[in-house]
Amino acid sequence: MREDPRLILITLLVELGVAAAFSSSLARSKDFKNLILLPHRTFRQSLKIVAMICGPLTLGVWIRVSVPNFLAADISYEATILLAVLLGPGAAMIGGAALALPAVWHHEYLALPVNLIVAGLFGSAAKFANMEDVWSFSPMIDLSIYRWVTRNLRRPHLDRQILFLVLITVVQFAMSVVSRFYPRRFFELHSDQWLVEVAICFSAPVVVGIPLKIWNAIRIERKLEEQARLLLEARLDALTRQINPHFLFNTLNSITSLVRVKPELAREMIVKLANILRVLLKDREAFVPFSEELAFTDDYLDIEVVRFGDKLRVVKEIAAETMHVVVPSMLLQPLIENSIKHGLEPRISGGTVTLRSRVVGGRLVLEVEDDGVGMAPERNTPSPVSGLVRPGTGIGMRNVRERMQVLYGDEAEMEMVSRPGRGTMVRLCMPILEAGAAVWGAERRF
Repeated sequence: MREDPRLILITLLVELGVAAAFSSSLARSKDFKNLILLPHRTFRQSLKIVAMICGPLTLGVWIRVSVPNFLAADISYEATILLAVLLGPGAAMIGGAALALPAVWHHEYLALPVNLIVAGLFGSAAKFANMEDVWSFSPMIDLSIYRWVTRNLRRPHLDRQILFLVLITVVQFAMSVVSRFYPRRFFELHSDQWLVEVAICFSAPVVVGIPLKIWNAIRIERKLEEQARLLLEARLDALTRQINPHFLFNTLNSITSLVRVKPELAREMIVKLANILRVLLKDREAFVPFSEELAFTDDYLDIEVVRFGDKLRVVKEIAAETMHVVVPSMLLQPLIENSIKHGLEPRISGGTVTLRSRVVGGRLVLEVEDDGVGMAPERNTPSPVSGLVRPGTGIGMRNVRERMQVLYGDEAEMEMVSRPGRGTMVRLCMPILEAGAAVWGAERRF
């Protein structure tokens, strides 16, 4: 359709705004994001995307044919290209046919075959392209050409993005020619002024590129979230594995000291150690029920009681309502090991380790206390990390502190109270997570 050049330029600018507003509104839809980012889709899923894209844009075509001077509402050419490169020619033909219906209803009979040709052409071309090239297609034409020139100066090769840009522009020009010869059977902007015609042709790649840029930003954000989740799992796994060799070597040293003098006790310790290793070697979740964590701790304490004999006494003050609460796995054993190694072992008469659990103010409180030699005051200093108190410098204790920080952030507290010659108490205070909320508790840190 031949229009006043100023009206055409204004229409092109409004088209850019329509494309940006439309693609941004779709990007806020959770269903659309989940569907558009799927690596492989069923035909039904593709049809859902077609419906989400073509529904409002078909209304835009209807507005264009019904309301005078509202030409920017029709971006059916660009929408058909998007469907073709993202979903393939089949889905694009369905979408292109839907977009052509209002135009055909108003006697623009060439709209349907043209849309089908565009869908088939770009859908076939997309099969030979890398999807990364499609997602990274830039509406900034000058940057695309500059990148193409710089790449070919270093290493000449065929740039699919430039070919994509040229194909969109050439087809747009061909459609303008068709509209010039058949104005009543097909609508497309065209102008006798060559500068305006150039603007019409080069606006099409920009309108195609805007939605791709917006949706690709969502795709990148989703990838970053996935990487953050994998990083969290890797960090938790690395922190957990720091404990296992430390505990294993200590236990083997204890067994070695008993093999000759008390072989039956050594055998019993080996059985207990086998039970512990069986738990450690299987895949463990970041969170486990407190009852399971307590059972694991019992096996460890059984080994240590055999090692120390009457010098080690264990007292448990466990509240029944805490047994179903989930806690980070391998949480108590490093604290108990620290109490025995640094609190009771240096003491000639040994001592008592007391385990406590209770719910206070909707939060889980765990305490490991010993009546051993205590700790020097300078080691009981506040940590600058998230307000926690730095409980010594052992690998196990650092592990517990770091895992609490990773899993709970500022919502958890770790405190150590120590008096030289009278013992040490480590208190953990954390939010209560039921079993179903454990994954959420780990992932929400990101």
